[in-house]
Amino acid sequence: MGVPIGHVSDSLDNVTSQLSQHLPPTRTRRPRGPTLPAHRLPDLPGRVAIPGQSRGAPGSPSPLEWFNTAPEPDAERALLACLRSRRWALLLAGHRPYPDMASLLAASDEATYDLSPEEIAEALAAEPLPSLPEDTYTAAHTALNAAHAAYEAKFGHVFVICLDGVPRNEVLDRVLENIRSRLANDPDEEHAVTRDQLRLLARERLNDAVRGAGM
Repeated sequence: MGVPIGHVSDSLDNVTSQLSQHLPPTRTRRPRGPTLPAHRLPDLPGRVAIPGQSRGAPGSPSPLEWFNTAPEPDAERALLACLRSRRWALLLAGHRPYPDMASLLAASDEATYDLSPEEIAEALAAEPLPSLPEDTYTAAHTALNAAHAAYEAKFGHVFVICLDGVPRNEVLDRVLENIRSRLANDPDEEHAVTRDQLRLLARERLNDAVRGAGM
């Protein structure tokens, strides 16, 4: 059952006000270590990471070469660490080899667009919420928890957002701002936004993995 938008907005206004009373203005705030990181899937049993480029070992395969030639089950497990959609992983693994990263990322986009609403729901069910570091102000936890609860009450799934390129000291504000604005969407609008955010998250994770950052 949905939550009235007016009630959600009032609640979010209250917690955002509490947050502003505890946090100094953004223009003068010094980062307190890492803030909300971009979404990362938790460690998965049996997960296979794409290995990085070996240094000092001429002839060793690059991460993209490894991905192109790995046994299909290994490639699929590595892909599932980027987006927990079985069909997405099968599509990408089944269309190997890829000549370059641009081709792989384009295929990732196409595979995400091809997912059904049920498959999007499958991927969302495995997405973790962003977590705050232990020394984050209590008011920030309160504001973020309330915002996530309001979002999930309306749309029935976790809030996802790609934070690639967002400065760490701006991430919390960006998340709260986006949750608030997206609460005004109707379910169809939010489904389209969520799908696109999952596409961007999958691209970011896949790019990091194949560049040798691991998953």
